[in-house]
Amino acid sequence: MLDSLPKLLPGDFPAIRRAETLTLQVNLGYLCNQQCLHCHVAAGPNRTEIMDDETVDLVIDALDSGRFTTLDLTGGAPEMNPGFRDLVTSAARRDIHVIDRCNLSILNEPGQEDLTAFLASHGVEIFASLPCYLEENVDRQRGNGVFASSIEGLLKLNALGYGIPGSGLSLNLVYNPQDASLPPPQASLEADYRRMLEEKYSIRFSNLLTLANLPVGRFGSSLQSLGKFDDYLALLKNAHRNENLDAVMCRTLVSVDWQGYLYDCDFNQMLGLPMTDSAIRRPHLRDLNQLRMEGKTIAVADHCFGCTAGQGSSCGGALGSDNEH
Repeated sequence: MLDSLPKLLPGDFPAIRRAETLTLQVNLGYLCNQQCLHCHVAAGPNRTEIMDDETVDLVIDALDSGRFTTLDLTGGAPEMNPGFRDLVTSAARRDIHVIDRCNLSILNEPGQEDLTAFLASHGVEIFASLPCYLEENVDRQRGNGVFASSIEGLLKLNALGYGIPGSGLSLNLVYNPQDASLPPPQASLEADYRRMLEEKYSIRFSNLLTLANLPVGRFGSSLQSLGKFDDYLALLKNAHRNENLDAVMCRTLVSVDWQGYLYDCDFNQMLGLPMTDSAIRRPHLRDLNQLRMEGKTIAVADHCFGCTAGQGSSCGGALGSDNEH
């Protein structure tokens, strides 16, 4: 796989600083039951990098620090890590909100038959990847049969109340483009998703979140192979909007890799860009109590334009208004 970092540095992304850090986003490993073309962590069924029990315990210790209100679990497929359920349970006991970044098909894997009930019983908010409401497009990006399995997973979640108004169980769908383009306006695309999924499958959901593909990992390597990397980066830069800077996810989030090392965001983690404004050269979960992150400079490079282009993009979807771009 081709490395994107040399093409992203030196960059000219504006300097930004951290606000209060409220979210602990934890990558539980790169093992996944899918192997998607856009995946910036290059996850797949053959990846062996997975967070061990000792590091899972350090995450639980971090929840006791009192600084985090949200635990955001990602991967790979985070549910494939044996420590996933311990983390969810531990966070729930501490009244910490839990997000599961779920690929939906994992809900149908052998051994995960009770996963939907477990998530519902702990009030876990689900961010579910569904890059299109058309079967052909999803299977082209994520693999044959993934769309049908995703629909099955959504129906299971709906049956337990996920995505149903008044249930208290949030089911957010996540869209990302099929190619080297920016996402369309989030509000209008959400209306299309609602209409198509309800009419054809009787599926309901809470919100649609649109995410831009960043030129990192498998997607960045693919762009380089196709000779489209520079054009895509220029697209992101030309669509940059300063007003999105205040809302980028890295200002209130700290990212943890499967070994327990800390980064400003998940994309920096994949690029190996460590926190730059720290007395500790490569901070780890063990160092968390010594770190004072608020006001510190965030490590940036040109991939960051993917978060500020157009309506903006973050782990929570669009940042600004749905103006055409």
